[in-house]
Amino acid sequence: MLQAINLGIRRGSKLLFDDCNFQIHPGQKVGLTGANGSGKSSLFALILKQLHADTGDCVYPENWIVAHVAQELADSNQAVIEFVLDGDLELRHVQQAIKTAEDNEDGIKVATLHTRLDNINGYTANSRASQLLAGLGFSSSDENRALNEFSGGWQMRLNLAKALMCRSDLLLLDEPTNHLDLDTIIWLESWLTAYRGTLLLISHDRDFLNNICTHIAHLERQNIQLYTGNYSAFERIRAERLANQQAQYVKQQRNIKHIESYIERFRAQATKAKQAQSRLKALQRMQSIAPAHVDSPFHFSLFEPEKMPNSLLHMEGVNAGYGDTCILQNINFQLLPGDRIGLLGPNGAGKSTFIKVLANQLQTQGGDFQLAKETRIGYFAQHQLEQLQNEHTPVEHIQQLNRQTREADIRNYLGRFGFSNDMALSTIRNFSGGEKSRLVLAMLIYQKPNLLLLDEPTNHLDLEMREALAEALQEFSGAMVIVSHDRHLLNATCDQLLLVSHQKVEEFPLSLDEYPKWLSEHNAALSNKHSTASTKKPAGISNKERKRQQAEQRKKTQPLRNRIKKLEGTLQQLADKIKHIEQLLADSDIYLEHNKTKLQQLLIDKAELDNQHEQSEMEWLEASEELEKLEP
Repeated sequence: MLQAINLGIRRGSKLLFDDCNFQIHPGQKVGLTGANGSGKSSLFALILKQLHADTGDCVYPENWIVAHVAQELADSNQAVIEFVLDGDLELRHVQQAIKTAEDNEDGIKVATLHTRLDNINGYTANSRASQLLAGLGFSSSDENRALNEFSGGWQMRLNLAKALMCRSDLLLLDEPTNHLDLDTIIWLESWLTAYRGTLLLISHDRDFLNNICTHIAHLERQNIQLYTGNYSAFERIRAERLANQQAQYVKQQRNIKHIESYIERFRAQATKAKQAQSRLKALQRMQSIAPAHVDSPFHFSLFEPEKMPNSLLHMEGVNAGYGDTCILQNINFQLLPGDRIGLLGPNGAGKSTFIKVLANQLQTQGGDFQLAKETRIGYFAQHQLEQLQNEHTPVEHIQQLNRQTREADIRNYLGRFGFSNDMALSTIRNFSGGEKSRLVLAMLIYQKPNLLLLDEPTNHLDLEMREALAEALQEFSGAMVIVSHDRHLLNATCDQLLLVSHQKVEEFPLSLDEYPKWLSEHNAALSNKHSTASTKKPAGISNKERKRQQAEQRKKTQPLRNRIKKLEGTLQQLADKIKHIEQLLADSDIYLEHNKTKLQQLLIDKAELDNQHEQSEMEWLEASEELEKLEP
């Protein structure tokens, strides 16, 4: 078992654990929860022997094989399939021993080693690695590509595949869903549920924890408390304890009465029926789990929209894409006040493209797109984090939206998003991804939109902030469209689901809970279709002829591959130049009066480089999609 005995850990002057004791038995799947900075990652570092305990100890059997996901990105020409196979250390050891024995012409040793290879399923290793890669969203043609051809997000998927390839006794996963889409998360859930070893999982995805974990280890007040059951069970137990605190309980009851009042007033009105149903759902959830979050540092709500047109936007026969590449075709869609829509679909199918069209950030390729004059859009996308100004404070970011607001009011507003006095007045240069996401959300909400378009808003957010966001969205009276891999957020806030797939945007007729089963059946049907197609080989074509055709295909696509590689080099050069300018802009001296001309030139140069980078990125996307179509 994994056991902590009187464990104490300090990081600098901060005490993380003090006289902590727990036992995790083989086969248990344990979710680690707790506030940021409570010590989750430090516990992982201790188990991996990257950190030593100040007092006590954390022990597990010496013969246990421990696997974890490396955080560094590989810069190598190694083939993807070989990189993943490296995760099985025993396999590689046996393979190397076989090669040495063959070189020494030791037949007995070779035979013995092949028996051992069979015992560890070495002959199926390539098949297992291929299945992992397919599950994580890679195509069969990706297997022989070099590691350094993939972006950072896809390399993190490869690091995950390598960790899963290891036949481990203990698997440590720290936010494994961060770079995954919903379809891949569902596959990973299935894989981890079947995993026979002991699992320690850090995640801010409530449904992911619920569907996998048999226990929850909650880090709080320099201790680790182990609870039996999944995250919802832990939440109920903790809620019962916290609900006994009278002041907090009274506050909860006041919120419940407020929602009940709204439901009674508006549930009979057709224009407010959907919103009343959403609040009813919020009430049901609040009564069972809200007490577990009474100590959350986040308490905010969305402003009521100042104006609400009868129809926010209308699309008829719309095509959308990039350059000459069409991603979505013949889209008919209308958004009305109170619509609460979640988008489903595989990664790359066009969900973000659809959101960009709705946000009026991407020009359509055809059809009729009409945006009402009074529509005020609040658009959240990951690239907006990069557009924050590192040398400015959260207060200054809000002041740029409204110069008339008093600083005290802004600081009070930011406090609801977890920005204390010190943080509100600190430059955001060293803010984490979660803190920047919270700031972007605060800026978006401050502008009082009547249409919210949220593209993966929960990335980098912890459980408490996700819960606060879900509750705020439940009370929002405007319309919203959400892309998210967080099923709890979708379930709690959306009344309608749309499926983006095969260039279409259509209503998904089932519930979100039924989506995994639908996806499994859909993928099985596709697999059978491809399998049938691959077995129908043209009559009379020999292996030699087939290889010749494949060589011709590679020759045909080589110019396109060269173009993609050149564009990747251009993108890297532009990114380096942009980073250099951002470093210059981060220097406070550049804002002095005598540097005014230099500052203006830097801002002009950055705008030009940003434009070039965006154009090159679009060209790269078009070329990559064209290559994908040409490859069999």
